Amino acid sequence: MGVDVGGTFTDLLLLDQGSGNFWRHKTPSTPRDSSVGILNGVEAICAKAGISPADVDFFLHGTTVATNAVLEGKGARVGLIVTQGYRQIMQIARSFVPGGLAGWIVWPKPTPLAALEDTIEIRGRMDAQGNEVSPVDDADIRAALETLKAQGVEALTVSLINAYLNGAHERRVAALAAEILPDVPISLSHVVLPEMQEYERTLTTVANASVRPIVGGYVRNLRSKLRDAGMAGSLSLLRSDGGLMSSEKSEEHPVSLLMSGPAGGVTGALWVAKNAGIKNILTLDVGGTSTDVALIENLEPRRVRTTEVGHLSVRASSLDVKTVGAGGGSIAYVPELTKALRVGPQSAGAVPGPVAYGKGGTLPTVTDANVVLGYLPEALLGGTFTLDREGARRAVQTIADALGIGLMEAARGIIDIVNENMFGALRMISVQQGYDPRHFALMGFGGAGPLHVNAVARLMGSWPAVSPVSPGVLCALGDATTRMRTETARSFSRRLIDTDEAEVQALLTEMAAQTIAELAAEGIAVADITTQFELDVRYDGQAFEVPLSIDAETLQRDGLAGVAARFDEEHHRLFTFNMDSPHELVNLRAVALGPILELEAHRLPQGNGDPSAAKIRDHELWADGAMRPAVIYDRAKLLAGDIIPGPAIVVEMDSTTLIELGCVGQVDAVGNILINLA
Repeated sequence: MGVDVGGTFTDLLLLDQGSGNFWRHKTPSTPRDSSVGILNGVEAICAKAGISPADVDFFLHGTTVATNAVLEGKGARVGLIVTQGYRQIMQIARSFVPGGLAGWIVWPKPTPLAALEDTIEIRGRMDAQGNEVSPVDDADIRAALETLKAQGVEALTVSLINAYLNGAHERRVAALAAEILPDVPISLSHVVLPEMQEYERTLTTVANASVRPIVGGYVRNLRSKLRDAGMAGSLSLLRSDGGLMSSEKSEEHPVSLLMSGPAGGVTGALWVAKNAGIKNILTLDVGGTSTDVALIENLEPRRVRTTEVGHLSVRASSLDVKTVGAGGGSIAYVPELTKALRVGPQSAGAVPGPVAYGKGGTLPTVTDANVVLGYLPEALLGGTFTLDREGARRAVQTIADALGIGLMEAARGIIDIVNENMFGALRMISVQQGYDPRHFALMGFGGAGPLHVNAVARLMGSWPAVSPVSPGVLCALGDATTRMRTETARSFSRRLIDTDEAEVQALLTEMAAQTIAELAAEGIAVADITTQFELDVRYDGQAFEVPLSIDAETLQRDGLAGVAARFDEEHHRLFTFNMDSPHELVNLRAVALGPILELEAHRLPQGNGDPSAAKIRDHELWADGAMRPAVIYDRAKLLAGDIIPGPAIVVEMDSTTLIELGCVGQVDAVGNILINLA
């Protein structure tokens, strides 16, 4: 069972690996306690499938609990223990300021996750080779811990200078902390991020400590409720990098979950792309609150070494996902000052939701504009949910009155602006990274993705626009079809010309054995585990490195000269130039991956190209400045090869696909709708 908790809906997907059958369900999210919505969904979907929760072997879950804790500033109070002389490490930070020219004049520095009054220095020091220069003093450590205990810290971080090379001093602090602060979770920097650069190491470990009590409480609560419901199978959570980790490991290492929610969509899109025979894809995951976009090249999603949530940028592997506040629930408004239409980032969320949902919402949203224009028919979720068209019209009329234009023009204006916001996010992960979007297909999913994918593909020049089967629960599909993943890192920091190839190979082999042992401890057969390596490389003297993925065979065959050549190629693609400086190998990482869940896509019977058997009724919608005749189709009745001329609407249980005027949709062998210019 794959479960994805969004801001508006909780999506569930249940798969029978034996028969290939699957069931899907959407239930309103319960933001106060997500586990309530999850359990409602589990009971409903098990009833649909005629099974009990005890029959579920694997429960796979993408969550935004850690993300929301950071965004809403609801992390725990963190105590930080540092080496003498480093008390201001979190305040000094890095001198990077976001925004345009002169942004530094008005940029309020974000409040550090560990306050200065909760940061305490201790004696003791390691040198840059990991040798002890001066020992730690137990009495000194005890005094520091007693002070933090008196101040009421809820989580503890220990980040000592050069601990990434030798963690002995940190382990001593942890041993005494277990005695003095027995109920406080402890995060050690050499465990969380064994890499050089003390600020990034400290920040990442503090972030881990900050969300630990919240994530730990959530995971334990969910696990006990699922066990009470009779579910005895394994419970795993989706990591930011698109892999899975056990629920127990996620309690210790929640910093790896900061992008857990959006990662599910990317892994789901990957599965769809493989089955549809498309290698290059831009993803457009439109939910109720936000839109997440990512880039997949040659069936490999881009990964980055930093995870960014709001102002927080931590050193943890994640899929390169960009998020904008543009979703179905985004609120449209006209500021008094400018009289220019704005959409988002404020959202009506799950409660009260868009006006059309009839749950007490009063502000016009993107969903209401889609209803007014005729893009969303009145019945949703397979007819179980009826929209209030009149309410939507009244809400959008307030925008039309404020702008002094007609109702339809105002509604289309809302849609155009939200599409431009999505277009801007897609440019960030394609054009600004050196990729031509015309070489990619655009896949729209999430509840509202297929409504916007055609229009955004037109802006991007990315064809075909793909509407996958069950796009509303694709994130849950991603959670269900991904694989266990774990990694370990080590700083190396040596120029390639001064590096012995055999030494690098031996280090990577040792690290690979460590990650394989971790997965084996989770119950995965060693024969099913594959390993990969990642090397961070830069030109000597540069401050930023470029991560390169490589497998053991390629490294053996091409050696470090091959690594240098690949780095030059990637550096040129990213920055359009190369340097004559020597190459420096900065960090080594080994990644272990569990087996892939081989899930076959259901193939549709072949049709004759005529979709009329799937026609529900004739319809009218707004296109190119006028009301136009259109047709509404039932997706469940479409056959492979059916050709659907626009304008048309294709409805299914969890989403609605809009095919625009001047475009045509074709159903492929596994049920995806591929939309191209007519």
